[in-house]
Amino acid sequence: QVRVVESGGGLEQPGGSLRLSCAASGNIISIVTMAWYRQAPGKQRELVAGVTSGGGSNTAESVKGRFTISRDNAKNTAYLQMNSLKPEDTAVYYCKVDRVRMTSGLWGTYWGQGTQVTVSS
Repeated sequence: QVRVVESGGGLEQPGGSLRLSCAASGNIISIVTMAWYRQAPGKQRELVAGVTSGGGSNTAESVKGRFTISRDNAKNTAYLQMNSLKPEDTAVYYCKVDRVRMTSGLWGTYWGQGTQVTVSS
């Protein structure tokens, strides 16, 4: 089984910064993709940014230039550095780990429980 835990959310003023962390643990051999999604009240969940084990990444246009995704493969951990925060960034942020190869030989996809980010003065 794989456990995914997000941390680092909270309340921040517009223009401020937050750094989210996503740690995956369990019987993991490797993870192909780690990604951040967000869901604001009344809206659909949307992709914010993703990063592969090889270092390739993609970022949503709405956060490009402000948010940066990175990962530490050895720690099975991904980070989302969020700068120049705006009120419209307010959402629950979820981490998704995709194409997880486990010691059992099986592959899987897992989500974390989410961490709240609120941007308000």
